[in-house]
Amino acid sequence: MPKAAIDINNLPYADGDFFAFEQLLSAKEQDRLAEVREFLAREVRPIAVDCWNRAEFPMELIPKLAEIDLVSPVRRQGYSNLFAGILHAEATRADTSIATFMGVHDGLFTGSIEALASKEQQDAWLPEIYSLTKIGAFGLTEPLGGSDVAGGTRTTARRNGGNWILNGAKRWIGNATFSDWVVVYARDVDDNQVKGFLVDTKTEGYSAVKIENKISLRTVQNADITLDNVVVPEFFKLANANSFRDTNKVLKVTRLAVAWQAVGQQLAAFDVARRYAVERSQFGRPIASFQLIQHQLVQILGNAVSSMGMMVRLSQLEDAGEAKDEQSALAKAFTTARMRESVALGRSILGGNGIVTDFEMAKVFADAEAIYSYEGTHEINTLVTGRAITGISAIV
Repeated sequence: MPKAAIDINNLPYADGDFFAFEQLLSAKEQDRLAEVREFLAREVRPIAVDCWNRAEFPMELIPKLAEIDLVSPVRRQGYSNLFAGILHAEATRADTSIATFMGVHDGLFTGSIEALASKEQQDAWLPEIYSLTKIGAFGLTEPLGGSDVAGGTRTTARRNGGNWILNGAKRWIGNATFSDWVVVYARDVDDNQVKGFLVDTKTEGYSAVKIENKISLRTVQNADITLDNVVVPEFFKLANANSFRDTNKVLKVTRLAVAWQAVGQQLAAFDVARRYAVERSQFGRPIASFQLIQHQLVQILGNAVSSMGMMVRLSQLEDAGEAKDEQSALAKAFTTARMRESVALGRSILGGNGIVTDFEMAKVFADAEAIYSYEGTHEINTLVTGRAITGISAIV
């Protein structure tokens, strides 16, 4: 008698939460997480590979995202940072591109408004931002500047009466081909400080051109932005964005969110690799029955669980107001390194099928490269942590 097929969804630890970290969430948060998981399974994962292959963003998904109301779970909805982190990991697990879209609009763009705008500015802008009626982007990285942007911002801002005039260029700006607004960080020519501005993308002198030929996050619409004498009224200068130290208040939190993405990406690799190993037969039996395959699956799981454990603690520190920049930096460096290993192991388990998107793993593998690089490269985050533990900066 042949053995009955294994139902992968009813196996123990089907959610990948091997140490039951989700039990630390409140009952309300667990219910909300289940609701979002169902939404992601129904609306996001089924379309993810096709959108990725076509390098097109599913604009029809935005009203559905608005309906499920995911923007600003901590500041606006009162959930914990732990819940917000696990939620971001789950979105990444379903599709890294859609999670990145939300990370840009919610974490970077909305986070800039929540942290750096005045109460009057927030009252004017946040309702449309929270409802996804207005889509936002975040303009910091430049064509010639990435890791050195703190002291090397080339985009300039010059006060002209009751307006500011912006000139320069930004690169890798997610959502920018279709966003309504973009927060642009520019160096004030008068005091040499980096300041923040909310720019309407319909403003004369603003242009955004899609970056083509990406091998990662193909669904995300990254753009090269050009600012040619863009006029920004004084009211649209973020009141509390007056130095890069202010900008870093946003980046500390979003760096934590990207580390959670690294957790989600490993769980995605685990999901795909485990299912494939159970369903794929070679030499007359499932490849999951071979010791080497089980070792690889356990290594992926161990990487994911260790990463998740670090992120759970860091999120608790963030909830207590005690998280430090260097802790976010270490988390981003560590979890993305583990992620790179995990997705490579997952791709290996799928063999040749691991290099075509039909089996999902090729997309998971490729998307990991973007997570590894954005919100501070592995190397820079390592040096930030190194400075904290030695008292000596290795950054020029």
